Amino acid sequence: MTKNVFVIGLNKLNAERLERLRGVEDVEFHQLLTPAQVSETQDFDIPAMLAEAEATLDAFDGSIDAIVGYIDFPVSTMLPILCEKYGTPQASLESLLKCEHKYWSRCVMRESIPDHIPKFTAFDPFDDDALSKIGEADLRFPFFVKPIKSSGSRLGFRIDSPEDFDFAIEKLRAEIRTIGEPFDHVLNQADLPEEISRVEGHYCMAEQVIGGRQCTVEGYVHNGEVVPYGTVDSIRYPQVLSFFYYLYPSQLPKKVQDKMYEITRTIMAHIGYDNAGFNIEYYWDEVQDKIWLLEINTRIAQSHCDLFEMVDGVSHQQVTIDVGLGRKPDMPSGEGPENVAAEFFYRVFFRDAKVARAPSRAEIEVAAEQVEGTRITSYVTRGSMLSDLPEQDAYSFAVASVWMGASKQSKLLWNYEQVMKKLNYEFSDIVE
Repeated sequence: MTKNVFVIGLNKLNAERLERLRGVEDVEFHQLLTPAQVSETQDFDIPAMLAEAEATLDAFDGSIDAIVGYIDFPVSTMLPILCEKYGTPQASLESLLKCEHKYWSRCVMRESIPDHIPKFTAFDPFDDDALSKIGEADLRFPFFVKPIKSSGSRLGFRIDSPEDFDFAIEKLRAEIRTIGEPFDHVLNQADLPEEISRVEGHYCMAEQVIGGRQCTVEGYVHNGEVVPYGTVDSIRYPQVLSFFYYLYPSQLPKKVQDKMYEITRTIMAHIGYDNAGFNIEYYWDEVQDKIWLLEINTRIAQSHCDLFEMVDGVSHQQVTIDVGLGRKPDMPSGEGPENVAAEFFYRVFFRDAKVARAPSRAEIEVAAEQVEGTRITSYVTRGSMLSDLPEQDAYSFAVASVWMGASKQSKLLWNYEQVMKKLNYEFSDIVE
């Protein structure tokens, strides 16, 4: 019998990935809401999106066997609401919010893994006395600020001085409610502890600066069993906070990865998260041999899908679909054609600029042909403004991504340079 899987925001690229998974011969995938509705805008009307999704599901003449997604906010927070209503497997809303509400998440981490988290406090960016209250929480310069709910690195700032804080506050006050107001709608659906309910959707976090070699542990929980299955390194551009590339498998020492897996099993079991995929971002401070937990994301990382397919033989969307259908994931290891794989981010480090020239589709195809198996996505077109790009960090704009595999890391870097020689971007009206 055919199983019907509804994928929120399903696009062409991910539809192709899903068709290559194991055990999907009897599965039919259906789009639930469009990509534009859930990822190509910063104006999220969650009640309207939920109403439209429910109308589509109610009108469907067949079984609803799974409702899944691979996108961060707002998709991740809509899933438990829809899955509960239609009786499909998914983590509970409360356990999901213990991961996605950054302040609540730190509080539950403090209960179970206190040695692996930084000092932290929540603050209201509209409070003119916020900086002094952060100081009262024993946080000194430098520290990091971010929304209690964000997507990617959006609205995250390193604060080294009062001037840095003023700059961050200006940005946060201008943009935070585009996240905060829809997140408040989700929070209103949950039974929150009093301490957490006071920290509303527009609040922010201040945290002690942590660092080291950054990575992401991908995992899932199935019927209470926490299973980490892969670690991806996050390599930054020199001297800045922006990511240069993601590398799989991780080059960290095995004992460090094993310890991260142990921490992962402890915190996810403590939270009570179940029947869903997740990933956890970590730092390993090599000098102090200390592991820091940065944050928990309640989904697989979409950027890592092709990396797992190149190295292990299948995208780790295998996890999303299998747990969504209530079955233990059939995730292989080392069965792909490459030893290592990466997603590279081609970035420009302006505050804003107009795209004077972007490579054509034909030029992108020629560039990809330089290395077999390469896939390139350009995010800009001629005449567009960089500031119109969604989900960017506070320090740069990612104008293209390049996915490729190789026999070793050094070969990957060489291959990337050969590909980028064929791509020509130009910018005007640059704001430094």
